[in-house]
Amino acid sequence: MLDLKLLQKQPEIVEQALAARHSDIKVADFQALDERRRALLNEVESLKSERNKASAEIAKMKREGREGPDLDAAMQANGELGDRIKLMDVETEKVKTAQNDWMLRVPNIPHSSVPLGRDENDNVEVLRWGKLPEFDFQPKEHWEIGAFSAGRKGGLDFERGSKLAGSRFCVSWGWAARLERALVSFFLDIQTREHGYLEMLPPQIVNRKSMQGTGQLPKFAEDLFKLENWDYYLIPTAEVPLTNLYADEVLEEKDLPLAFAAQTACFRSEAGSAGKDTRGLIRQHQFTKVEMVRYAHPDKSYDELELMRGHAEKLLQRLELPYRVITLCSGDMGFGAAKTYDLEVWLPGQNKYREISSCSNCGDFQARRANLRFRPNGGGKPEFVHTLNGSGLPIGRTVVAVIENGQQKDGSFRIPTALQPYMGGVKVIGAEE
Repeated sequence: MLDLKLLQKQPEIVEQALAARHSDIKVADFQALDERRRALLNEVESLKSERNKASAEIAKMKREGREGPDLDAAMQANGELGDRIKLMDVETEKVKTAQNDWMLRVPNIPHSSVPLGRDENDNVEVLRWGKLPEFDFQPKEHWEIGAFSAGRKGGLDFERGSKLAGSRFCVSWGWAARLERALVSFFLDIQTREHGYLEMLPPQIVNRKSMQGTGQLPKFAEDLFKLENWDYYLIPTAEVPLTNLYADEVLEEKDLPLAFAAQTACFRSEAGSAGKDTRGLIRQHQFTKVEMVRYAHPDKSYDELELMRGHAEKLLQRLELPYRVITLCSGDMGFGAAKTYDLEVWLPGQNKYREISSCSNCGDFQARRANLRFRPNGGGKPEFVHTLNGSGLPIGRTVVAVIENGQQKDGSFRIPTALQPYMGGVKVIGAEE
């Protein structure tokens, strides 16, 4: 949520930001509501002043014993004033609600370092890491290499996933299930032992207030799975519970930054993705991910963003997976982000880079929605913290990258050296027998 004072005093900044995001939201709509709210408040204050004077006169008439038609008329008029005030109070609350609803739908303001652009074609590449693998055969996609078979003692079973739940679900058998577990442990060990994150295990069902706090609601309601007959939602990412941990609380500046990492299931309806990535693990309704969330001082949050990006990159480097980093342009950024880096891993089967991590600084956008503040060391009025989030990493997409980059001509694939201890020393997942 944006600063109300910014909207009221410098609306041109918000207009420029919305134009940069190619949004059709109009600041004029907010201004009209704000003018109506101010007019109502002024009128209510005037009526209350009039009522106070009338009440004082009625009291005087009663003290002087002036009962009769004049007193009755004065009391009736004063009662009518009260009724008008009540009606206008109701109207004022309606306007305030409409104004708040408008603000909840406005995206964050892009940071000055974000490149201007309309879509992914205008994103800016920052760097590339790793050498792309070379094959003396035509590389396959992960669902071909990793397909389930009893003889292979495991694999990715999309047919049974569909039977159990529907499209965009998978059952991981044997080595595939172990590979996912190994990646979770590998990622959490690095994040907690080397990068200083505190491991968390939050609820994977949250309430509406939490979804609103991080910006999933109201704008992205169709992307969420909501529990029937409950005002609860399955989380689309652990960003939601981790960012809301201190909602409506005041932290101490000396405790910043805070860093949390959590492995959870994530649930997404993938609304609007019909026909995209219909095969394989890239776009599932349910997947596992290790998420990073940081709470930072406003003066240091962009240093924290670079740090977080480095933490995600380190995971890919340890797994020997080639990748590139891009800065998202203004028109391609997520709703709550002020700046975002995407890490895209190389997938030989698709012969292109695909997103595997997004690291974003949301500034005080989420903190305003969740009322998440800190008290400065020198005292004074509490300020909003800056929140950051990043994938570190999604397990399914990492499985895809490991399988495709490590594939061999006989249909087997190599396990990255750093991951082998987590796989019980297994170096190769053999071809189908």
